[in-house]
Amino acid sequence: EPIHTTAAMKFTAIVTTGLLASATAFSPSSAGFTTQTYGVGERAVGPMQQGTAHSQRRATIVMDGKANAIRDRISTVKNTKKITMAMKLVAAAKVRRAQDAVLATRPFSETLQSVFGGLIGRVSSEALDLPLLTQREVNKVTLVVITGDRGLCGGYNSFMIKKAESRFAELKEQGIECDMVLIGKKGIQYFTRRNYPVRKTFETGQNPDSKQALAISEELLNTFLAGESDAIELLYTKFESLISSTPSARTLVPFSASEITQKGDEVFSLTSSAGKFDVEREELEVAEPQEFPNDMIFEQDPVQIINAILPLYLNGQILRTLQESVASELAARMQSMQAASDNAGELAKKLSQQYNRARQASVTAEILEIVAGAAALE
Repeated sequence: EPIHTTAAMKFTAIVTTGLLASATAFSPSSAGFTTQTYGVGERAVGPMQQGTAHSQRRATIVMDGKANAIRDRISTVKNTKKITMAMKLVAAAKVRRAQDAVLATRPFSETLQSVFGGLIGRVSSEALDLPLLTQREVNKVTLVVITGDRGLCGGYNSFMIKKAESRFAELKEQGIECDMVLIGKKGIQYFTRRNYPVRKTFETGQNPDSKQALAISEELLNTFLAGESDAIELLYTKFESLISSTPSARTLVPFSASEITQKGDEVFSLTSSAGKFDVEREELEVAEPQEFPNDMIFEQDPVQIINAILPLYLNGQILRTLQESVASELAARMQSMQAASDNAGELAKKLSQQYNRARQASVTAEILEIVAGAAALE
């Protein structure tokens, strides 16, 4: 019997020690709930001091792996939002620069149109037997396709590529041969990989200039005047607004004298309204034909002057189209980056809710463990 009594006492001591250890493990540390410790005999803090201590208490750190992963993802999404907003602002600044470039070329275009209109009035239609104004029987067409050099601009490049593919297939069905002059890296990569007949390639760039337009226009003029192509069609993206750009196509060469003298123009300006970007469009009237006195003697024949003006007109049209395409690309990039920023904001909001739920679940689990440990000591 003494042996059994001793064994029972040892078992009771072991159980008591285990319970004390469990209670110690589940009990919270003082640092987790207050910012100050007190010695024996010190006065307890008052209500105001308790509020101060609570406001200075550090937030509970969630050690759950899932919550930590969500927190890291929230940080990544917010950083992505900052990047996309910065890209939007950069695109907006470049749109303004493209707008200024278009306005800078207006005086030359108006003067050229005015002089051309005046010369056409002095020359009879029978005398206008110029290669660039002569309509031929179309057996072969050259498509000039303008795309962008970069991505992250929504459907800008894909819409233009689909337009070019559709036009190419349409000409083939009519039995007309077709080749391409590609402007822009995205179009070059797409069509060269699919073995389309490519005559020449150029890069678009972010700031088209007259030198680049001159190189393109010389290639097109040589192609048409050498008889290698009977017509040249231009496929580009017409700038409508910041949220709308339309893939368009028109015949570039041969020219139409009536179209040159009667076609107006329009310019756009990037503005801001209620904290948002907006575009204002202005329709410009046709330049009045320049009046030449009847007794004016030209050093050269007016037909030769017109023949020299047409390449300048072509150069100006290509430069204007490049600027308009770049503006459309930048506007598409602005919209794409704005949509990406909005989506990043929504995703960060949803992830924050998930993180808060995981944090609350972790805190609740800790409280339940503490209560269970305290109950085990009773």
